[in-house]
Amino acid sequence: MINRTNEPVNNNFFERFANAATKFTGSSAAFIAATAIVVIWAVTGPVFHYSETWQLVINTGTTIITFLMVFLIQKAQNKDGKAIQLKLNELIAAQQGASNRMVDIEDLSEKELDQLHHFYVTIAALAKKEADIRCSHSIDVAKELNEEKLKLNKHFKKEK
Repeated sequence: MINRTNEPVNNNFFERFANAATKFTGSSAAFIAATAIVVIWAVTGPVFHYSETWQLVINTGTTIITFLMVFLIQKAQNKDGKAIQLKLNELIAAQQGASNRMVDIEDLSEKELDQLHHFYVTIAALAKKEADIRCSHSIDVAKELNEEKLKLNKHFKKEK
């Protein structure tokens, strides 16, 4: 969220922590630090006689970090996905010829998404027949053409 001065609004502690952790864990410094920890662990192997405790330290540490990172990565992906969806929705809403039905389709059921996919398959088939590759069709045009086809060809079965 942005205020009138275009500065980010203060987020809660977890939001700030998650953003900082995501930025850090994706950095070169984090990779170098993780590599250094593994090298130090490997070098200390002879000191600890490659004991089970020595092995348990790296196994436990990496397991805990991996477990926590899964949630951090998921949060970052959810945020990025939402931002991308909003940007796409804005592009659709701003585009004169675009179907506003496509805005917010991520909330549709799998069956409804399959139906939209069918329309785009139809549009792709129509586009292949066009001489001008810059010509586009909308879902409504595809539907109208499909309905005309059904009327003209009685042997086609109508979808319910």
